[in-house]
Amino acid sequence: MQGILPYLISGISVGGQYALIAIGYTLVYGILRLINFAHGDVFMVAGLIMVYTTASMPMYISIPLVLIFTVILGFAIERVAYKPLRTAPRMSLMISAIGVSYLIQNLAFYLTGGLPQPVKTSIPWISDTITLFGASTKRVTVVTPVLTIALVFALVALIKKTKIGMGMRAAAKDFETAQLMGVKINSVISMTFVIGSFLAAVGAMLYFTNYPTVAITSGGMPGLKAFVAAVFGGIGSIPGAVVGAFLIGLCEEIIKGLGQSTFSDAFTFALLIIVLCVKPTGLFGEKVTDKV
Repeated sequence: MQGILPYLISGISVGGQYALIAIGYTLVYGILRLINFAHGDVFMVAGLIMVYTTASMPMYISIPLVLIFTVILGFAIERVAYKPLRTAPRMSLMISAIGVSYLIQNLAFYLTGGLPQPVKTSIPWISDTITLFGASTKRVTVVTPVLTIALVFALVALIKKTKIGMGMRAAAKDFETAQLMGVKINSVISMTFVIGSFLAAVGAMLYFTNYPTVAITSGGMPGLKAFVAAVFGGIGSIPGAVVGAFLIGLCEEIIKGLGQSTFSDAFTFALLIIVLCVKPTGLFGEKVTDKV
């Protein structure tokens, strides 16, 4: 048990980071029925912004800048790539999402020269090494799940208690009817992308604290696993995305602890296939009946 404990702690931490990304997928899908394939690249851009700002500015300036610039990027993506296609076929939105993903990657390639950017300055305090239950780990592994759960509770409160949250719930329930009832759909959708991008930025700062570099492909696998977590838990369900992310993070790290690192990624997708064969809507997904 002592040998597997560090991997359990790491799994909870990684699961929290996946959860912050997965919520962005599930929020957008819940309202637009769109898989935002560019979300993983927004996560990567947040990591690059962190690299550049922390290397040249104090932390109390660089961290807010990471959040602000990432939120602006998410807002701009929605306004430029998705809003003009609001009434277009869903396939057009999907193609636009894929196009935005490749555009961001190529812009990042141009700005970085394709070279991984070193994370020279880690975020203080959370980068420190501590001992937990006899296992040595970074403080970020403890901070991540606590911060993730706190942000999830704050998000749930926003959705249930505020006017914009009511609009988000109405749009998720019936998009067309919400428009007819006077819900400002454009504002609701923009806020959804802003929240998703904010959470992705927080996840990026936590995630890249454990890595020496940020590359233009760094958002690919975490974004894909977060998407798997959202589908695994039931896409469109915030609790489902969070639970799915923690389960995937735990399973992934336990497999590494058993000495089977080669199969950790494969296991994630195999688990998804098994769950979808048994419960196609995911663990917390509800069966949707199409109107005739």
